[in-house]
Amino acid sequence: MAEEIKIIDNLWVLKTVEGYKIGLTNEAQEELGNITFATLPKVGQELKKGDSLIEVEAEKAVSEFSSPVTGTVASINEAAENEPSVLDDPNQTNAWIAILTDVNEEELV
Repeated sequence: MAEEIKIIDNLWVLKTVEGYKIGLTNEAQEELGNITFATLPKVGQELKKGDSLIEVEAEKAVSEFSSPVTGTVASINEAAENEPSVLDDPNQTNAWIAILTDVNEEELV
């Protein structure tokens, strides 16, 4: 994977032109098993580091993942909202959850 990706608590964070894209790591996917339901954040929602980013129900566990950074939700993976199994994609960059803007970059150090 690209060097720009940071791994924080089973989530990856990648700086893109749209903002900071956040998704599930392959390790998180393996721990969860097949994802059957996901509650994503709302566009425009302001998240603080540690706030709930996503809740997923899967065959092995129900898990909540906290936002690794503070920011505003600019967009969400609508495909994952309609079909949560998208979050099982072996190419973890396809298993993205949301893109945040106005991110405090110091939280990524």
